[in-house]
Amino acid sequence: MEVPLDKNHEYWMSLAIEEALKAQAIGEVPIGAVIVKDGEIIGRGYNLRETTHDATAHAEMIAIREASERLGAWRLLGCTLYVTLEPCPMCAGAIVQGRVPLVVYGTPDPKAGCAGTLMNLLQEPRFNHRTELIEGVMQEECANLLSDFFRGLRQRLKERKMLSKENESAAETSVQVPEDPFSPSGLGSSLPK
Repeated sequence: MEVPLDKNHEYWMSLAIEEALKAQAIGEVPIGAVIVKDGEIIGRGYNLRETTHDATAHAEMIAIREASERLGAWRLLGCTLYVTLEPCPMCAGAIVQGRVPLVVYGTPDPKAGCAGTLMNLLQEPRFNHRTELIEGVMQEECANLLSDFFRGLRQRLKERKMLSKENESAAETSVQVPEDPFSPSGLGSSLPK
């Protein structure tokens, strides 16, 4: 689908959010990414770590692979990567290695963000490539996706824990302990006559 070049960052971020919703629909952490070149999406990705059992299956990594394949090149010159969550160290490294000139992200990642929160690998002057950054595009929407997901996850875990305790309690009360044949009250009734 060709889109006019004058589309704003919010438009492209909304498409990254659509990718994040695909992850959420299958129980993955809702993070999505799109790579745009000349007004066209050339790579898409959403988090698939749990589904694929692959630590590298982050939204950005999947989008980078798809864009590189589509271009037939590892250099993603002239491209912009839109991602709902600030890139982690692995993704930031892949972005630098892929020579992506611009990254636009939605919400910061206080635990692993490497586009300025914990460190800034994308603009590290000792690397041979530095990436321009735009942060906070549709931040509230991106942050709410993650907050809602983790709130729901905590609630489901709490419910499972409570259900497990209820099942244990029910199992304990339903277990009938046989009468001890060697107790004084049971001797007469259990001995042969």
